[in-house]
Amino acid sequence: MGTMELFSPIAIAVLGSCVLFLFSRLKNLLGPPCIQGWIPWIGSGLEFGKAPLEFIEKARIKYGPVFTIFAMGNRMTFVTEEEGINVLLKSEHVDFESAVQSPVYHTAWIPKNVFSALHERLYALMKGKMGTFNTHHFTGPLTEELHDQLEGLGTHGTMDLTDFVRYLLYPATLSTLFKKGLFLTDKRTIKEFYQHFKTYDEGFEYGSQLPEWLLRNWSKSKRWLLALFEKNIGNIKAHRSAGHSGTLLQAILEVVETETLQYSPNYGLVLLWAALANAPPIAFWTLGYILSHPDIHRTILESISSVFGTAGKDKIKVSEDDLKKLLIIKWCILESIRLRAPGVITRKVVKPVKILNHTVPSGDLLMLSPFWLHRNPKYFPEPESFKPERWKEANLDKYIFLDYFMAFGGGKFQCPGRWFALLEVQLCIILVLYKYECSLLDPLPKQSSRHLVGVPQPAGKCWIEYKERA
Repeated sequence: MGTMELFSPIAIAVLGSCVLFLFSRLKNLLGPPCIQGWIPWIGSGLEFGKAPLEFIEKARIKYGPVFTIFAMGNRMTFVTEEEGINVLLKSEHVDFESAVQSPVYHTAWIPKNVFSALHERLYALMKGKMGTFNTHHFTGPLTEELHDQLEGLGTHGTMDLTDFVRYLLYPATLSTLFKKGLFLTDKRTIKEFYQHFKTYDEGFEYGSQLPEWLLRNWSKSKRWLLALFEKNIGNIKAHRSAGHSGTLLQAILEVVETETLQYSPNYGLVLLWAALANAPPIAFWTLGYILSHPDIHRTILESISSVFGTAGKDKIKVSEDDLKKLLIIKWCILESIRLRAPGVITRKVVKPVKILNHTVPSGDLLMLSPFWLHRNPKYFPEPESFKPERWKEANLDKYIFLDYFMAFGGGKFQCPGRWFALLEVQLCIILVLYKYECSLLDPLPKQSSRHLVGVPQPAGKCWIEYKERA
């Protein structure tokens, strides 16, 4: 082989690398300040991954209201003020579907073409089934399911608060949205299901980005859950044909199967994670904050007694009117979510957008951190304080939150299950505090700072003591 023949491919490779390098530098010159690290592809991913929320805030302080983080092959451009937020929520040049297609494939093996074909139809279905006009249909079934779980707790005991709320909400949610008795048929199956879902949930964020061979336990649990759905799909469909009213999962499967017969278990897994991943930590933080504030706790108990009486042993029924009389509980839930909001909401830039003096290039992930937005004193005075009364200013009768409250996303694709989640946590708090005298045995821990997806879990243990009211 001649010297020139060998030189040509090397020269082309070097020239190509130089062009890519110059192109990335040009992007950085025109775009926001970029924190890109020094390791190819990984970029600043190692440092960012250790404590992403702290990393975001330090970057905002150092670089201003718009900045880019390069990590794991992705350019993530964060916005923190009104102009950037408006672009993320309203611009036709940013897209929700494009931002989530890859994570959905990695976490549930739903191909991009299938997801794209079904997303808007499924979103409209869930928004209708779980929207404000239909949540009252869930009140009775959820109340009954929660009563059944409370009976299993006995008259008194102590339990880790995370396990306490999962014990109550996992079966109630599965029975209401999926099928009563689905998966949770005996102690061995229940234990196995909880272990695999916990592994899947805790590794969900890493699983949405990293190769599966780096996450062997997470991958094993994902496969186990998919196999469980595969095994039970027939029973789920037969449940409806036997004359029972259809559940949300059954309605979703009907839509999915108009497009494909192959991915029903995969959509079951997506709904499972969405249904179980966020309500329990919301209930954890809400109960924790209420029990950590004696005055608020006392006010809530007085409100519950004024509606249902003082005897805690009765199986009370909760109506829509009862919920309206107990708005303070909804305020406490929303204030807990404000303080413990998901780390990011995301869109993908499909055409360059202008934010302040910067041009954000196509291909960037445009991101907003509700966690830090909710701590901006310009929007939420005394942002670090637990102040449920601030929610008096929200028009909750018309289902309108406070301005710049973004825990459920914003724009066209807000979380379609937000009203259902608020309802089930409300009912859980009411029934627990009606039945039991409760107290925390540990200080309320800080939140875990390692994850950006979903409501954050606590960073440590917190035990609750409960005793049936006399």
